[in-house]
Amino acid sequence: MKITLLVIGKTDAAYLTEGISEYTKRLNHYINFQIQIIPDLKKRKNLSIEQQKTLEGDLILTKNLPGKELHLFDEKGKLFSSRELAMFIEKKMASGIKELIMVVGGPYGFSQKVYNSAVSKISLSKLTFSHQMVRLMCVEQIYRAFTILKGEPYHHD
Repeated sequence: MKITLLVIGKTDAAYLTEGISEYTKRLNHYINFQIQIIPDLKKRKNLSIEQQKTLEGDLILTKNLPGKELHLFDEKGKLFSSRELAMFIEKKMASGIKELIMVVGGPYGFSQKVYNSAVSKISLSKLTFSHQMVRLMCVEQIYRAFTILKGEPYHHD
């Protein structure tokens, strides 16, 4: 199985980019992992929030092909512990899907079309974080999940 973290727009802050790179490198020891960036929309200041979500959503949905599952990081999603996320990923690996696509949306979230196409919504916290910061948190939590599955001493209960 392959895991793709799909994000809208590039990560601007160097400290976040460095952290994301570090955990991506670590993750690739366990699984084929990549981050795919959907470029920011051009002239988005001329678009309403709904138009932005719709256009971003259409770009997200081009990645949801047969053999792949789309899961959204969303504040209204299911709240997992790190161990529960590890078990979730383990079940997906055993299910035979080719690719698990986990999506961090733009600053306004997702269109209804994307919500309707997703298999699940996952919440990282009841708190709200910038969509750029969430990227690092997602990569770290996916890495943590694999260390839990391998019984390595990274995670402490």
